[in-house]
Amino acid sequence: MIVNIAAYHFVAVDDPAALVATVRGWAEEGELLGTVLVAGEGVNIFLAGHAEAIESFLARLRGDARFADILVKYSHSAAQPFARLKVKLKREIIAFRREDASPLVGRAPTVTPQTLTRWLEQGHDDAGRRVVMLDTRNREEFGFGTFDGALTLPIDNFTDLPEALAPHRDALRDATVVSFCTGGIRCEKAALWMRADGMDNVLQLDGGILGYFEQVGGAHYDGRCFVFDERVALDPQLQPLADAGQPFGVVP
Repeated sequence: MIVNIAAYHFVAVDDPAALVATVRGWAEEGELLGTVLVAGEGVNIFLAGHAEAIESFLARLRGDARFADILVKYSHSAAQPFARLKVKLKREIIAFRREDASPLVGRAPTVTPQTLTRWLEQGHDDAGRRVVMLDTRNREEFGFGTFDGALTLPIDNFTDLPEALAPHRDALRDATVVSFCTGGIRCEKAALWMRADGMDNVLQLDGGILGYFEQVGGAHYDGRCFVFDERVALDPQLQPLADAGQPFGVVP
C-alpha cells in the first residue's frame, strides 16, 4: 500500500534554493515520488511512497522549526501515482500574482469542516446569513465534483479568479462566502485577497476539500475531488478513481 500526502505551509524561507536541495535529498533517500514546490513564502508538497519513508520525511521536515506545525492530509493507493520526483524553486508556491494575498502577514478567518457541515445542514451560518460556497479551482477540476450549489468560475488558471469573480460580487454582499479548493492553499490566498479588496464576508475552508473529506466525509459534496496525479480524483472516502492504471469507474 502506498501512502499519499498533501501538505502546504506558509512561512518565510530566507534561502529557498538550499531548502530545495535538502528536501530533494530527503525524498530521494526514501524513494518518494511526487512534487514539492519551494518559494520564499513556504512549501507545497504532494508525495507518495511507503509509510516508513513518508514518516521519516515528515519527521525531518518537522525537525525544522519553520515547519514543526505543518498539517498533512493522508490518502492511500495500491500503486504509486507519480511517475517521478520533482522538487522545484518557484516565486510562489501557488501562482496568484496579487498584492494583499500573502499569508505571511496573517491568515484569513477559517471555518472548520464540522462547523461548515452544520451551517449547510441548517441553511445559514450562526448569524443567520446564507452561506455561499465559492470554488476557487479551475473548470477541469470542478468538473469532477464540487459542493452542492457552489459558485464555480469559468477559469483555467488561478490568476484569472479576480476578473471572473467581479460580476458576482454585488450578489454576494449579503452572504457568508466560504472559499474552498483542493487542499486549502488557493482558497487561503483567494480569501486574503478578497478581504483586502473589500469583501470582509469571506472565510476559507480550513484544509480544503481533502480535509473536509478526511474529517466529515462527503456531506453536501457532489462527486469527487480532482487531484494532480494518476489517481485522477478521490471520492469522499479518499478512494481513487484510478489505481494501478485501472479505472474504478467513469466520471459522471
